[in-house]
Amino acid sequence: MTRALIGALGLILALLAVGPARAQSPAEGSQRFAELGDLQLRSGSVIHDFRLGYRTLGKLNADKSNAVLWPTWLGGRTEDLLGFVGPGKVVDSGRYFVVLVDSIGNGVTSSPSNSRTQRWMKFPEFTIRDMVEAERRLATDTLHLTHFKAVMGVSMGGMQAFEWAVAYPDFMDVAIPMAGSPQSTSYDKLQWTAMIDAVELDPAWNNGNPTGSMKRGLEVLQEIASMNLTSPEYRVQETPPEQFEAFLAETRRDADGDGGTASDAIRQRQAIMALDIPGEFGISMEQAAKRVRAKMLVIVSPQDHHVNPIPAEKFAQAIGAPVILLDSPCGHLAFTCISVGPIVAQFLADPASVRSMTLHDTVHSSADKR
Repeated sequence: MTRALIGALGLILALLAVGPARAQSPAEGSQRFAELGDLQLRSGSVIHDFRLGYRTLGKLNADKSNAVLWPTWLGGRTEDLLGFVGPGKVVDSGRYFVVLVDSIGNGVTSSPSNSRTQRWMKFPEFTIRDMVEAERRLATDTLHLTHFKAVMGVSMGGMQAFEWAVAYPDFMDVAIPMAGSPQSTSYDKLQWTAMIDAVELDPAWNNGNPTGSMKRGLEVLQEIASMNLTSPEYRVQETPPEQFEAFLAETRRDADGDGGTASDAIRQRQAIMALDIPGEFGISMEQAAKRVRAKMLVIVSPQDHHVNPIPAEKFAQAIGAPVILLDSPCGHLAFTCISVGPIVAQFLADPASVRSMTLHDTVHSSADKR
């Protein structure tokens, strides 16, 4: 995802926050790296000289029971999360030891764009499960943790939360996937395929041997993403026809990069396309859900056109987990239109106190526009 769309997803967390963002001191939340050697992928391929980017905030308590893992979304970086961790925010670093993780392929952790020996499309395909395995090694080998208080995340981070809860059901007390999914639907795959095709049809792609700027392909990728991040209703409301050209220019504004940028975008989308937790274990969705032992809170928008919410809802239904429905035409970006920060904070503190509910967008609803 280009930095403009990363900024859009940053807005998700702006309204997740339950208090104003404040800058962290250099020591608190500074960029760090875990040097994990060769990372064996589930496909059998290997990422050589693997480095995992992460940041920590807060202090680990004596019995190591207050750690919270928060991996990044598609294209996101841990720096995008820093302002939303702290006293009075989504995750209170005065109470919790918060571990923010840069997901594989985001340009900070080992990625096609920064690998010294597996440059660009020589970088092997990886999966959401591979992201989780790298995070588990960070937890056990580097941070010496055998348990998390919670695993949480937005979008691709939410997919990792689902994967964690099924693959390592005893590793956390609480799982909070937001706008995530345990399985990519055919609609999801169509969208990700269109984005990858947009990049690969750029003449500069040169069959995976890029020869220059990938601006045109990345512009089209960003147009497709922008169309799906919200909903038709939202776009019609927010962008009158006479403002379309300005909107399009803003959508394309930061869509530029080389073969590394394009390769990162492709590999992370391939990971999402391959997401199929039930298939991974050879079981049904209901059986996969019943592997979970953590208390789970699932937050989705019924109008999400970017990550279809149906698998997440079915997963939650199978185990009776509370579901927060965000009724908003903002779709995947419903978090920018409906604040759920207090609910997330409440669930972290007392899971039994949160019940399923629907939160309504009082600004963008059709009724309020008539």
